[in-house]
Amino acid sequence: MIPTARSPFVKQFSPLQPAPIMDVCLSSEQQPGHLNEGPSTPDGWLEAKEEGALHEDGTGGPPGESNKIEPSLQSLQKFVPTDYASYTQEHYLFAGKKIVIQESIESYGAVVWPGATALCQYLEEHTEELNLQDAKILEIGAGPGLVSIVASILGAQVTATDLPDVLGNLQYNLLKNTLKCTAHLPEVKELVWGEGLEQNFPKSSFYYDYILASDVVYHHYFLDKLLTTMVYLCQPGTVLLWANKFRFSTDYEFLDKFKQVFDTTLLAEFPEASVKLFKGTLRWD
Repeated sequence: MIPTARSPFVKQFSPLQPAPIMDVCLSSEQQPGHLNEGPSTPDGWLEAKEEGALHEDGTGGPPGESNKIEPSLQSLQKFVPTDYASYTQEHYLFAGKKIVIQESIESYGAVVWPGATALCQYLEEHTEELNLQDAKILEIGAGPGLVSIVASILGAQVTATDLPDVLGNLQYNLLKNTLKCTAHLPEVKELVWGEGLEQNFPKSSFYYDYILASDVVYHHYFLDKLLTTMVYLCQPGTVLLWANKFRFSTDYEFLDKFKQVFDTTLLAEFPEASVKLFKGTLRWD
């Protein structure tokens, strides 16, 4: 039985106020006021190509090493942001970093939702407990990438996934906020729930310490495929962290199905945002 909001085992959070800013990953040329080149030509890509100054771990190196661009960086460069009519630059403060996210209200997948900020706050406050340093993480439905960015800043090796039309903006935000300031450069991969799982994420090659998901459950017709995907990606030892704003009865129906296949713990509640954060470990009996 999941504890109630009054249970001493459940931490309740007041308004989502990230930690004060300590420093900024972005260079002065990458500040929001200078992001006017247009989403189809992110300057983060150009800097990476021109400088060619990345070691294999994604940190800076001398210009002479231009032929040693990290493979994951190359994978990040293959997507182009969708040409929406308008983008906005939204600012977030997590893990002591200023994070600038390119968002557009023209797509559900280009907006940061309440579950994402709740999950970021939890990751930030429990970094050591979760042992995120060098942890292998996959995010389902990464959207504009805030959760993946925060996990990367906290030291994790992150794979951010979403539908094809979202990947360009996701990649753009990841590069702008993690390039040359994280231990591991995040990777972007296409993931259509319930499709091509064994082909694209073979269990023999891919293992994740954590699966992250935020606001992936809402009023749509793909919840069974989502649950199938969650189950597939979890292996023995994998922990799934799922944060969601509960809006519809279908959200609670999904939670009931989730509990049937995952040992489930309510880790935190964010009452003002109607967000609940669950920990799930796949049942193997």
